[in-house]
Amino acid sequence: MKATQGTTYRMLGTRLNDVALDLEKLRTTGATGKKLSNPSDDPAAIRPVLNTRKQLSNIDRYLETMGKTGDIMAATDGHLEHVENIMQRAKEIMVNAVNGSLSDEDRTVLADELVQLKQEMLDAANGNVDGKYIFSGYQEDSKPFTINTSYTAAGYDANDHTTWPVLYAGDENATFVEISSGEQLQANLTGNELFLGSTNWNPPPYNPPDPTGNAVNGIDAGRFDLFAEITQAEEAIRANDQAAMQTSLQDLDGAAEQNRRLRSQLGNRAKRVETAMIHQEEAQIDLKQVLSRYEDADAIEVFNDIVQQETAFQAALSITSKVSQLSILDFI
Repeated sequence: MKATQGTTYRMLGTRLNDVALDLEKLRTTGATGKKLSNPSDDPAAIRPVLNTRKQLSNIDRYLETMGKTGDIMAATDGHLEHVENIMQRAKEIMVNAVNGSLSDEDRTVLADELVQLKQEMLDAANGNVDGKYIFSGYQEDSKPFTINTSYTAAGYDANDHTTWPVLYAGDENATFVEISSGEQLQANLTGNELFLGSTNWNPPPYNPPDPTGNAVNGIDAGRFDLFAEITQAEEAIRANDQAAMQTSLQDLDGAAEQNRRLRSQLGNRAKRVETAMIHQEEAQIDLKQVLSRYEDADAIEVFNDIVQQETAFQAALSITSKVSQLSILDFI
C-alpha cells in the first residue's frame, strides 16, 4: 500500500492537532495549578478525590458549628461568673447580719442590697446571645425568668413552682453540638437546673406523675433555688430571725457551690470543644495534603513538559509546512 501525499499530509495534520491539544492541556494545568480538572484526566482518582472533598466539607461544618458553640459557652461562663460573685456577696451580707450587732436601719440596708442582688441575678439568668436566651432550653426565643408577683413567704412550697419567687418559662431540654461523626456534647445549661435546682421539669401547665422520685417542677433533694435562697435571706434579715439567718447562711453556701459545680462542668465541655476543634483542624490539614497529591500539579515538572511540548509543536509545524509545499511538479 502506497502512502500518497494526501495521506501523509492528513497524518501530519492529525499529529499536529494532537500535539497542539496536549500543549493546550499543559498550559491550562500550568495556569490553574491543577492536574485533575476533568474525570477523564485520571479516572482512578475521582473516587478518592470526591470522598476527600466530602470529608473536608464535613470538617468545615463541624468547625463552624463548634466555633459558634464555643462563643456561646464563653458568654455563658461570663454570666455564671457574675452569678458566682452575686452569691459570694449574698453570703458576705448574711455573715454580717449573723455576726454583727445591727440596728433595724442596718438590717434594712443589708436586706435592700439582697433585693438588688436578686435583680442582678435575674438579669444574668435572662442573658442572651444574638437575641437567643441562653438558659431557656429549647424555648430560646422566650424570656426564661420573671418575678412572681403572687409570691408570699407563707405560701412558699419547694414542690410547687407556682409559689416560688421567680417563675421559669423555659424547659429542661439541653442543646447538643456534634464534634465528630457520631459524637455529640451537651453545649449549654438549662435555667431550671442551674438557677432552680430542678432537673425534672416540664413547661406549665403540664405536670405528669414523676417516675424518678423527684417532684416534677420541684426542687431536687440536695439542690437549691438560687432566687429563693436570696429571697429567704432577705426575709430572715428583715425579721431579725437568728435561726432563719443561720439556716440561710448554710443554704447560700450550698447554692453557691451548686453554681460553681455546674460552671465547672460547662468549662470541661468547653475545653472538650476546643480540643475537638484542634483535632478537626489537624485532620483538615491531612486531608488537604491527600487532595493535593491527586489534584495539584508540580510546577517545575509542568514547566519542563510545556517547553518540550512547544519544541515538538514547532517541529511538527515545520515538517507539516514543508510537506504542504510539495507538488507533482517537484518530481518531474
